[in-house]
Amino acid sequence: MSSFLLSIQGAVSQGVLWGIMVLGVFITYKILDIADLTVDGSFALGGCVCAVLVVNKGVNPWVALLIATFAGAMAGMVTGFLHNVFEIPAILAGILTQIGLWSVNLRIVGKSNIPLLNVSNIFTDAVSITGLKQSQVSLITGIIIAVIIIIMMYWFFGTEIGSSLRATGDNIDMIRALGVNTKFAKMLALMVSNGLVGLSGGLVCQSQKYADIGMGTGAIVIGLAAIVIGNVLMSRFRSFSSKLISAVVGCVVYFVIRAVVLRMGMNANDMKLLSAVIVALALGVPVIANKIKSNNSYSQGGNE
Repeated sequence: MSSFLLSIQGAVSQGVLWGIMVLGVFITYKILDIADLTVDGSFALGGCVCAVLVVNKGVNPWVALLIATFAGAMAGMVTGFLHNVFEIPAILAGILTQIGLWSVNLRIVGKSNIPLLNVSNIFTDAVSITGLKQSQVSLITGIIIAVIIIIMMYWFFGTEIGSSLRATGDNIDMIRALGVNTKFAKMLALMVSNGLVGLSGGLVCQSQKYADIGMGTGAIVIGLAAIVIGNVLMSRFRSFSSKLISAVVGCVVYFVIRAVVLRMGMNANDMKLLSAVIVALALGVPVIANKIKSNNSYSQGGNE
């Protein structure tokens, strides 16, 4: 029983760290109404940049996280450039950037992966200071960083620029008619989104003590699943802050589900299939439920 609780605790801590990535996906998917596939590449980019800086350059782990965030933002800028300047559809622009980042990440690391076993990072430093376990430190650190980011996002999207970003996703023609530069809005949103994804990649890299050029594979699926799960669990809460919180909560629930399924004996190689099924169910069940509800109300109205 204790090993089960430890696995759940580890899943929760990983869910919070990945939840920062989900907040980045939330910006493009829910606010900008774009499925940005850059995420898979920018997540690995953040992890690879952070690992190389800490291991090979001796950079402070916190500074390495900031640089990883900047690297992710630059990846988002490339996607925005392809979309705005060359008028490539956003989903295809994200795919092109994602494919290119695989080679970029390999160039940065120089090999398929890089370990952080013999260097200190923000989590090992916290463990030595507090005496807590790695999973506990990861959970506490992740919650603190996630809360700070949620507060900053809530403030930012309440400003004039942030409101223009939200309006761009809601009605691009209307906001363009009001004189807002929608191309700049999309570029900024993509940069902020992938900056958060890069930060999450750096945090996960330091938490798991290694970086891999393929560590971001399926990140967009995890992000979409977490957002949908969070919306279902917190559907009664309508405020913008609640939606931000629900993104992180959904990610935690997603990782807990994965941990439970693995404990039940599922092959780890089938996790991608499980992720796809979870996303399909999370997206499909509410639609089917609404159709059933509409049909029932129509039938009741006809009987009357």
